[in-house]
Amino acid sequence: MASLLPVLAHAHDGVTHGSDAEAAAHQAEAAVANLPLGAPTELPFDLGGQFELVDHTGSARSEADPDGHSQLLFFGYANCPSICAVAMPMMAELTDALLTDGFKVRPVMVTIDPERDTVVNMGPELEKLHEDFVGLTGSDDQLAHVYDLFQISREKVFDDPEYGAVYAHGSHIYLLDDQGKVLTLIPPILGVERAQKIVANYLDSDIAQ
Repeated sequence: MASLLPVLAHAHDGVTHGSDAEAAAHQAEAAVANLPLGAPTELPFDLGGQFELVDHTGSARSEADPDGHSQLLFFGYANCPSICAVAMPMMAELTDALLTDGFKVRPVMVTIDPERDTVVNMGPELEKLHEDFVGLTGSDDQLAHVYDLFQISREKVFDDPEYGAVYAHGSHIYLLDDQGKVLTLIPPILGVERAQKIVANYLDSDIAQ
């Protein structure tokens, strides 16, 4: 049990963080979750870019959606017991909620655990969440490039007897347009209803055109 204490120290609201700084940022996001929506603005820093990965069907996949849909992108792993178990079901619900607003979005996960998230086994796990969920993996170099583009850090923190390796990693959901441009970040702590309003606000704006 002693080995778990550093991890549990960063846990609150059902979410485990990799550091005190990440936990503090998450709590700050919760404090502003219900502020009124403003006009969508461009991100003040660069995130995202061109990449080539492989999806759970074995097909090549880039940052652009092949069907011209906006995307909800998350970095995680299919059997994650902490933040992924919050973020990815939320993404599935958000995908359906946005469809009622007339917005077709694609939920996408880039794995941070390629040893377990293979082309063979990712699909069935993600399909349990949503039939449109896409899982992406690739070589170590390809994944490292994508992590750099989206400023994702990952660190193995301990081995769970049930789940195996448990990682600390980024917790934001990235809203991308159909070409892969990052429009904004969605903290999972916001919940589906709030996130739906934010995403619809962006997809309705000139920024997404």
